[in-house]
Amino acid sequence: QVQLRESGGGLVQAGGSLRLSCLASGRTFSRYAVGWFRQIPGKEREFVASISGSVGTKYYADSVKGRFTISRDNAENTVSLQMNSLKPEDTAVYYCAGKLTYGLMLNADRYDYWGQGTQVTVSS
Repeated sequence: QVQLRESGGGLVQAGGSLRLSCLASGRTFSRYAVGWFRQIPGKEREFVASISGSVGTKYYADSVKGRFTISRDNAENTVSLQMNSLKPEDTAVYYCAGKLTYGLMLNADRYDYWGQGTQVTVSS
């Protein structure tokens, strides 16, 4: 079993940057696909980015492509989300999720493990 914990959220002005981290427990983390999702009250959880296990293939939602970068350090059991050029519409609770699988995973319903979330607020 894997436990995930996000950190790095906060309040930032539009155009600014934040770096979110997802720290995972467990020895087989390199075999997990990890995704970042975000959610605002009253709306469904939205896919942001995903990275596969040891190969590190990446995929981004169109809304964040070119602004966000997902990366992982399997030695440190960490997946990061560097968020640049932030916009007010990026405001949400951001969650990381993990699934033991080969390749990417874009569907929130397919993930087995979730962190508690971290709030990102972008002011205009």
